[in-house]
Amino acid sequence: MTRARWISLGVLVLLLALLPFVPHGGGDDGAARRAAAPAAPAARTAPVALTAGYGRVTPEYRRTIARVVDAGRTVGRVAATASPRTLVARTVRCATFEGQRYCLGQGWTHLTEAQVQRRTTALVARQSAKPSTRQGTGDLSTLNAVRQAARMSPQARAAAETAELTQAARSVAKVWLLRHQIQGVPLPPHFRALHPEVHALTTAPGGRAVPAGTAGRSVKHWRDYPDRGVVLNRHHVTEQRRTYWCGPTSMQMIAWGWSGTARSQHHWATKLGTTTSGSAITSMVSVVNRYTGYDKESYAGPYITLDISDWSFREWRLLMARHIVDYRAPVVLHPVLLTQFYPYLDHDGSGHFQVGRGYQKQGTHTPLLSYFEPWNQQRFHPDEPYIPRVQWRNAYRSYRANRAHFQHNVGV
Repeated sequence: MTRARWISLGVLVLLLALLPFVPHGGGDDGAARRAAAPAAPAARTAPVALTAGYGRVTPEYRRTIARVVDAGRTVGRVAATASPRTLVARTVRCATFEGQRYCLGQGWTHLTEAQVQRRTTALVARQSAKPSTRQGTGDLSTLNAVRQAARMSPQARAAAETAELTQAARSVAKVWLLRHQIQGVPLPPHFRALHPEVHALTTAPGGRAVPAGTAGRSVKHWRDYPDRGVVLNRHHVTEQRRTYWCGPTSMQMIAWGWSGTARSQHHWATKLGTTTSGSAITSMVSVVNRYTGYDKESYAGPYITLDISDWSFREWRLLMARHIVDYRAPVVLHPVLLTQFYPYLDHDGSGHFQVGRGYQKQGTHTPLLSYFEPWNQQRFHPDEPYIPRVQWRNAYRSYRANRAHFQHNVGV
């Protein structure tokens, strides 16, 4: 064999040895369900934003939680037939942790408690006066949510509220990071010292870590992200088997993507506390945190229920890219199923859950968002068009559909 052929053979062997380490492109087979974090190159020009792990519940946080919970405990039982104002006042209260406000059943919001209660009261009044005629797909209405809370004993309600607020308190650092890195809100003084659960947010040239909050360096822009990003395997999908199971089905697909095992929709309905009235967004977030590893700090960190009513589309698309590329984790989308946003629908539907799992830039045109759609109207109405599970649709329409939902929030 000539020397040239020996050299060629050696190069071929080397290439074959390196093949398993070559990153795969953006095909729609999705990223590995628990893909290893990409290795940092020797020099990186674009910062890589990370997230925060679970924080500790400080004595101050505990006092705040106790104060909010006790305010509900003192009123005792609440009749499910009480007026909208009474129902909301007794079940929807807010806690402020380090300048960020969390409202029970609603999530993290920029609104005041009074504003949240007014908005919720108006919604409950409207829903109780005129029940929706839209096709229900499994999202828990605000009216049913407050009635469910009212039916609980004071002890059970206090325990549930304590658990919800404790989970919120442990995720406040992540809320600050998202608002800082995407919305440009300045971090509070001594943020890094107060939150050791926040690790290096960026990697500068040469692999040097840049401290959290360093001005201008802890922010990534839309242009910094690749043209395409996808998580979850497109074959790990299924349609909801009951009209009110969009939550369990979305949870089934999220957990399937993490573990590689498809548990039944009934299993996830039990974990979510789903009833014939549907599932709550706060339950979806809690179950993702409890039963998958996407809440690890090497992925998304603790999932939170986030009010996006003050988010622009540019911020929204950046949030989606952040989740898919940096977190390598799905998004709990929470839209309202209206034909104006989803042309594959035969008629308008209710609030809904979908699994956000990818995006595709289109130059100067509006990008596409990929999501798993659990709703197949043909299953329940054979004369209506079939709806595929894997969707690539206009990202702006998805943004508007999530903003148009009566709760205006997502799980991220």
